[in-house]
Amino acid sequence: MTHLFQAIDKRSARVVVIGIGYVGLPLVVEFAQAGFRVTGYDKDPAKIKHVKEGVSYIGDISSDVLAPLVKSGLLDATTDPKVLAEADAVIVCVPTPLNKTKEPDISYIVAATEEIAHYQHKPVLVVLESTTYPGTTAEVLVPRLTRDGRELGRDVFICFSPERVDPGNKTWGTRNTPKVIGGVSPACLETGRALYSHIIDTLVPVSSTDAAEMVKLLENTFRAVNIGLVNEVAQMSRRLNIDPFEVIRAAASKPFGFMPFYPGPGLGGHCIPIDPLYLSWKLRSLKFQAKFIELADTVNSAMPEYVVGLVSAALNQQKKSVNGTKILISGVAYKKNITDVRESPAFDVIAGLERQGAQISYLDPHVASFEEHGVTMKSVPSDASFENYDAVVIITDHDAIAYARMAKEAKLIVDTRDVMRHHTSDRKNIVGFLPHSIHHTAATCV
Repeated sequence: MTHLFQAIDKRSARVVVIGIGYVGLPLVVEFAQAGFRVTGYDKDPAKIKHVKEGVSYIGDISSDVLAPLVKSGLLDATTDPKVLAEADAVIVCVPTPLNKTKEPDISYIVAATEEIAHYQHKPVLVVLESTTYPGTTAEVLVPRLTRDGRELGRDVFICFSPERVDPGNKTWGTRNTPKVIGGVSPACLETGRALYSHIIDTLVPVSSTDAAEMVKLLENTFRAVNIGLVNEVAQMSRRLNIDPFEVIRAAASKPFGFMPFYPGPGLGGHCIPIDPLYLSWKLRSLKFQAKFIELADTVNSAMPEYVVGLVSAALNQQKKSVNGTKILISGVAYKKNITDVRESPAFDVIAGLERQGAQISYLDPHVASFEEHGVTMKSVPSDASFENYDAVVIITDHDAIAYARMAKEAKLIVDTRDVMRHHTSDRKNIVGFLPHSIHHTAATCV
């Protein structure tokens, strides 16, 4: 048993998590709760200030949980990279966005790895959790962390373990969600498993870091492709005068061979709109076209513009033009009941409507304000009247919005989430993916 393995076993190993956002902050909390001394290292001074004050900025982490851990001295945060010199284990949770041409940007991974290498001592465990294409760990981390004669499996242990964070999920969190992990060598995997076994109930080891990287991409590609399918089904159903939500819910009654996905205004969040394109980019370099991924991206990326078209058509039916109309966007977070707005389709819908001359406001009880593409907006109050707008466009179906009142007050509702089915039986002023000639009541829903 190595010195590092012993330190992990006794929980005396010092853990540093690079990047304390939606992935990193829950991790530092779990390590501190398990009795490790853990430091969150982040470039954002605002995050560091909040952590030191015991104030959580992540919806899934309560300040009541964070504050006692900070007070105990087990959990700390810093913007100083020198903390890496004290680390026995480093977990990398940095962003992996796409650039403007939808190619992977792994600059944050490279920068984090170089910092680790600069302060690296022997031995140290390094685990990458940031989603990336297969081969990144072996091609980026291994060469940089084995420089100057450092031996893999003795001086440095390297793993990849993809994050599986689902913001707002009340059932599955960091500890009880099974966690995949792959090591560059058997010794690396054994050391990584030893660390995570203290904070994760179920570990799922795989044969390599490449396999672990591919697991994450498969999970989110599966979702992206199926969402693309139902988004196209929604458009087809509208042409066929069929209720797509009724069809999907009825199909979901089959106890085998079918998993329901539902259409919406486009993809959002830090994973599903981005991760599959990491895989298709990697495969292009191998002269292979990922047809399903690229087709799904085409369909899903076009949904915000499709919604803009629905709004325009609906206003035309009322003899109004988009130009000069007042439109309220209901919900700008990328999914219901959370504060996260990353990659939200709401922004593309807003931009599309503004290009046609609409005056846009938004209502979101979870997002008080946002800045996107240089434009800053603030939410209207939750009790604001819906009568003040020519149209209300439901992008995110938050539970805390007064839909029954919206149904009574709004002149026109464009519902991309089928939420109004459960709040009114009168669909005369409601359009969306449902054909306008269909007026189901909630009781007819399967």
